[in-house]
Amino acid sequence: MLYGAMKVTVGGSLKLAFRPWVEGLEHIPAQGPAILASNHLSFSDSFFLPAVLDRKVTFIAKAEYFNTPGLKGRLTAAFFKGVGQLPVDRSGARGAGEAAIRSGIEVLERGELFGIYPEGTRSPDGRLYRGKPGGLARVALATGAPVIPVAMIDTEKIQPPGKVVPKLMRPGIRIGRPLDFSRYQGMEHDRFVLRAVTDEVMYEIMKLSGQEYVDMYATAMKRQLADAAKAEKEAAKAAKAALARAEQEQAEKEKAEEQAEKERTEKARAEKTQAEKEQAAPDRTEGPGSGS
Repeated sequence: MLYGAMKVTVGGSLKLAFRPWVEGLEHIPAQGPAILASNHLSFSDSFFLPAVLDRKVTFIAKAEYFNTPGLKGRLTAAFFKGVGQLPVDRSGARGAGEAAIRSGIEVLERGELFGIYPEGTRSPDGRLYRGKPGGLARVALATGAPVIPVAMIDTEKIQPPGKVVPKLMRPGIRIGRPLDFSRYQGMEHDRFVLRAVTDEVMYEIMKLSGQEYVDMYATAMKRQLADAAKAEKEAAKAAKAALARAEQEQAEKEKAEEQAEKERTEKARAEKTQAEKEQAAPDRTEGPGSGS
């Protein structure tokens, strides 16, 4: 009931304000389990995709959204539950992965739609990154549910990082044909099979989205970008400090030169004064009584 109410309010508002275009809705089954595997460009992906579908889609979200204390925490938890999000404890990488897999299997065993982002995190630059083989492939092989590739298009342009007010524009959603991996049934613990399944799904997403593919994990790229930003910040700080030292040394040099010039001027003035005094003084070698 809450999901339906949120779909009407939140989903209806999104559709009215942004008018997302959709291709491939016919590939979503009217009933039965299916996995929606999507690229991930924006936090709003989990809202736009359910908004355009008639069926409920369940995504996973970090547990912090659900257990924050206070009124704001309760409202946040109610919102995420209402839009079909399941809490997963991400305190440990392996534990979080296992929890996500269990949650996905439970959703599919109820005959519902399960949404997942194989990249594991949002793209840092709009490109498509290598899919992580653990979650998507294991859930697909454990349940036998078809995998439907989905491409979110331009959602990252609606509210880029640092922007408070979203830009009113039309994002797109392109849905591909279901992929059947029943040929790998019972092989969910074979890492080569998991890699093959994941790569096949990512290839289909790439064809749908038109994104440039990067053969590395998005999390690794984010670390690289963070390290580069940190190094750039430290370099800028060091350059600023070096400039400050150089300016201080120059100021001290100029002050020393100014002091030396002042001393030379005072010395020259003193010597001039002394010379004038000596010139004005009478010749003491000639005094009274001197003569031939």
